[in-house]
Order: sequence, then C-alpha cells, then structure tokens
Amino acid sequence: MTLDEKRQALLDELSPFEDPRERFQYIIDRAKTASGLDEQYRIPPLLIEGCTSSLWMYPEFKDGICLFGADSDAVITKGVATLVCEFYSGATPGEVLATNADFLGDVGITQHLSPNRRNGLSNLVAKIRAFATLCAAR
Repeated sequence: MTLDEKRQALLDELSPFEDPRERFQYIIDRAKTASGLDEQYRIPPLLIEGCTSSLWMYPEFKDGICLFGADSDAVITKGVATLVCEFYSGATPGEVLATNADFLGDVGITQHLSPNRRNGLSNLVAKIRAFATLCAAR
C-alpha cells in the first residue's frame, strides 16, 4: 500500500468520529492492543525528547524499506505514535521524505493534543525523517 493509500485509509478510519473524545477513545483502544516495543528497545538512545511522557521509537531499515515501532508509558501518546509509525512503516526512504503526517491534523488529532504531546509528535516525525535521510544516503 502506498503512503497516499495509507493516508486515505487512516482518514476513512478516523473521520467518522466527530467528537474528539470518541476519536481519542478509539486511539486509546488501538494503543491498548498495539504490541509496543520489547523492553530492550525502551532505552535512552531511542527516547523521543520533548514529550511529558516517555516515548520510544525503534527504526529499522530492511530490504530497502523503513520500519518503525513505538511505545510509550502514556496510552494516548502510544496510540498517536503507533498511528504515525504504522503509517510510515513499509515505505522507502524517498517516500518517507516526500510525505508528511498532515493526516493527523486533517482528522482533528493534533488540534486536541496538549502542547507537550504536539511537541513530542513533531519530534517523532523529525526522527523518522532523519532516519529516512540516513537510509537514503546508503
């Protein structure tokens, strides 16, 4: 699935929730069933700075595509980070660099995050893009 197709699928998935509380409850429910990261990846070098809660992101480059996993000690942060990581996972470095995560604003997620969570989300996307830049240079 291309990133454009993934973007549309996420918009279709999240758009029916008109009430921000219902949308976040859906994200929380997804976070509770998400696998997260093994304890070995919940380490300081993989910690995303700028968020009140702890947020870890594990990147991997395999067979020409980027793969991302995330975990957090806060369920909302984990849910949003999981959405972003699932979105970018499976894309080439070029695709990652050519596509932003604006779909989160399109469905009203970023507008209802606290400033600290928005900052953490921005830093997560920046780390994903930085990793894609390194992979593209290989």
